[in-house]
Amino acid sequence: MKKIKMGMIGGGIGSFIGDVHRKAASIDGMIELVCGAFSSNPKTSIESGKKLGISENRCYANYTEMIQKEKELPTEERMDFVAIVTPNHMHFPPAKLALQSGFHVVCDKPVTLTLEEAIELEQVITESGKLFALTHNYTGHPMVKQAKAMIENGDLGNIRKIQVQYLQGWLATSVEKTGQKQAAWRIDPKKSGIGGALGDIGTHAENLTEYITGLKIKEIAADLGRFGEGRTLDDDGNMLIRMENGAKGTISISQIALGEENNLAIKVYGEKGAIEWHQEQPNELITRWLNEPKKIYTPNGNGLYPQALEISRIPAGHPEGYLEAFATIYKNFTKHLTAVNNHQSLEKIDYPTIQDGIRGMKFIYAAVNSDQNNASWVQI
Repeated sequence: MKKIKMGMIGGGIGSFIGDVHRKAASIDGMIELVCGAFSSNPKTSIESGKKLGISENRCYANYTEMIQKEKELPTEERMDFVAIVTPNHMHFPPAKLALQSGFHVVCDKPVTLTLEEAIELEQVITESGKLFALTHNYTGHPMVKQAKAMIENGDLGNIRKIQVQYLQGWLATSVEKTGQKQAAWRIDPKKSGIGGALGDIGTHAENLTEYITGLKIKEIAADLGRFGEGRTLDDDGNMLIRMENGAKGTISISQIALGEENNLAIKVYGEKGAIEWHQEQPNELITRWLNEPKKIYTPNGNGLYPQALEISRIPAGHPEGYLEAFATIYKNFTKHLTAVNNHQSLEKIDYPTIQDGIRGMKFIYAAVNSDQNNASWVQI
């Protein structure tokens, strides 16, 4: 199959997430990185591109130059889509320009700096007719797909209770004062938006809840914390949630939970059964049943639905994790893009879109609103 050509905005020398995107995009052999504007510093951008083996004439000083120059290239040479891996405040401007210039977009989450930008971006996507994917990567795990398929099939019965947590400890001390760039922009409202931990990890918890259960969060009551000295954005939070079907739940997030690494976990309880999944042990889906023993599902194991089997890349017993989950987003997006290029349609589109991004922004805004009103209930 002819490879899809990718450009990248952000992700230069020293970037963590840019390297993750590049590795993930290459896993299934469907995508080739051909150009980039890798930094807001023109010199760093060009140096980064050279180190990645990109032709010097396609290492651009900034994203506007990149989009314009790529647009001028013949169709068979130019990038097909651009991956945006910048801090939150630099998601909307390049995404809008790329879409209006005829390029598809893959963007890191949360989708934009503000809810208003997210809503405008949805309109731009509609008008452009181009594809837009949001990298809520945890939805790409085989066992997450299995959990979703079980609930869709009615295996658990009516959903009653949901518990989600996303706990980290990397902001337990004031690392932003030591020159740690990843911390510095995340605590800055001008670059992060109105949510701190809410935007960074809370949207993952919200998205995973709605993706697995197939239910929307209807209302939220949030009590947010700001424990780091001088921080104005939340670095901790506890939320009660009410789902559209009447189910109740909790979401607990923190980046000051000392000793925690990346403790994302979800439990969903139904009338007939329950599921439990932990990101730090991603290859196990624990299930509990009304009249049966506890069962544990694993990738490529017995009893899996097709949705999980089709993205299990390696034999049972070999771990698949973070990069592979990211790769699933890119793979499903690329399959859709290839179908569009060949004037074909897909039966099912399975990657996060602008609608998921808007849900995430509404979640952030509702949680902040609730916290400012003494944890009152707020509709999403």
